[in-house]
Amino acid sequence: MQNLNSLCLTIISLFLIYTNNKILVVQGVTSASDIAALKAFKASIKGSSISPWSCLASWNFSSDPCSLPRRTHFICALTCTPDSTRINQITLDPAGYSGTLTPSISQLTQLITLDLADNNLFGPIPSSLSSLSNLQSLTLRSNSFSGPIPPSITTLKSLQSLDLSRNSLSGYLPNSMNSLATLRRLDLSFNKLTGSIPKLPPNLLELAIKANSLSGPLQKQSFEGMEQLEVVELSQNALSGMVESWVFLLPSLQQVDLANNTFTGVQISRVARGGSTSSNLVALDLGFNRIQGYAPANLAAFPALSFLSIRHNNLRGAIPLEYGQIRSIKRLFLDGNFLVGKPPPGLVAAGTAVSGSLGDNCLQVCPGSSQLCSPAQKPSSVCKQAYRGRPMP
Repeated sequence: MQNLNSLCLTIISLFLIYTNNKILVVQGVTSASDIAALKAFKASIKGSSISPWSCLASWNFSSDPCSLPRRTHFICALTCTPDSTRINQITLDPAGYSGTLTPSISQLTQLITLDLADNNLFGPIPSSLSSLSNLQSLTLRSNSFSGPIPPSITTLKSLQSLDLSRNSLSGYLPNSMNSLATLRRLDLSFNKLTGSIPKLPPNLLELAIKANSLSGPLQKQSFEGMEQLEVVELSQNALSGMVESWVFLLPSLQQVDLANNTFTGVQISRVARGGSTSSNLVALDLGFNRIQGYAPANLAAFPALSFLSIRHNNLRGAIPLEYGQIRSIKRLFLDGNFLVGKPPPGLVAAGTAVSGSLGDNCLQVCPGSSQLCSPAQKPSSVCKQAYRGRPMP
């Protein structure tokens, strides 16, 4: 019996040695350049901002970053290539890390994802990021990065998503933005960017550059060839001039937010025969601009339009009757203008499903039973002054 027990122990020992050897065989050894880049990355973060429970606290270089299993070291924030030799993703936890982004990050040439969002990183964005030729997603959202957007970023030919929003970036947008041929989503909102909008990447689905200091008109050449663009968010800038027909006729456009700019007019002249278009436009916000003249009646030709705001502009004349015939409309905001006359019956009739506001205008009749008629209309003295004593239409 004792011999049998010894034999069993021997077999178990041999099995464990074999198993351990197999583990060693499948364990990769991370490339020296990647380890050096990770060390530089961690060193550029202030030690006082690395909480004991955070991902970076587990980055202990006494073990290999890509070795398996990783139970105590490198427990989160990075992943490795299937052969366990290169780092291909860094997704940093939002743990309040403070520090800079080291230029040595460029050594991680197999990175597909770099996500450092929701921390307190500061300083410039390194131009060396251009070496990350495999990068598909770059997210630096909600940090304190400053300085210009490095033009070298526009050489990242595999990039599909770029989110630099909620930082302190300044200067002009790179003129070579359109070279990002694979880019699908671009968010540069809530920065300090200035100047006009250059020619944009042709395959964008979503464009967001709201809450900056962009200026000048919207130019057709900036959006040339953008057949797939669905969402445009350019509110809270200093964009000016006319919003022309071509904007609304971008073939895939669904949502447009141009509120809080200094646009002075809207031109919608191209409407298909029969009074409608093939547009997919669902939501349009032109509120808080300086748009003058009549409310554009041709907006009623967009068959999917559900949300429309032209609030707080300088619109005059009557509300187009066509607005009461938009079957898809659910929310309509025309308040804060100088509109006169009666609202279209389709908007204020009992049982209508349209919400929003026609208040703060010069309407002579707006039924109190309709919630659209709130708040109250402007005092008649204000309306008369706006029309300079001439009879209101």
